[in-house]
Amino acid sequence: MRVTTRAESGRAAIEAAGAECWIGTPERLGTLRAALESVTIVCWLLGTAAGSEEELGALHGSRLEFFLGQAIDTTVRGFVYEAAGVAGGGAVPAEVFAGGERIVRRVAERNEIPVGFLRSIPGSWISGSRTHGPRSMLCCWAR
Repeated sequence: MRVTTRAESGRAAIEAAGAECWIGTPERLGTLRAALESVTIVCWLLGTAAGSEEELGALHGSRLEFFLGQAIDTTVRGFVYEAAGVAGGGAVPAEVFAGGERIVRRVAERNEIPVGFLRSIPGSWISGSRTHGPRSMLCCWAR
């Protein structure tokens, strides 16, 4: 499993969990492009991302849509979207996740790729997925 982090400070925790670390950020999608090499499943786990309403809207809107468009022309054959979460101590507006889910469904239907949606508050499923995911998985993580 390949997990992204925005800063070098996140490397130790990712590698301790048994994953390959990739330094990149959804705010600069070019930093994630090469991370898709040999990846089969992408997980957009940004339900706990912190930021302004505008930044969160972009992460679950325009940046998500652009990233998906780029991922289609790679080895990616499945996508998981975290459609729930809490950011900065407060709930992310439901319409932000609803918009992201619409984007994911539209791109997936057009390109015939399977998708999954995580709708529980992050935490209950994270610990098991860190080390038991396939080696060909890329996780864009908010932490």
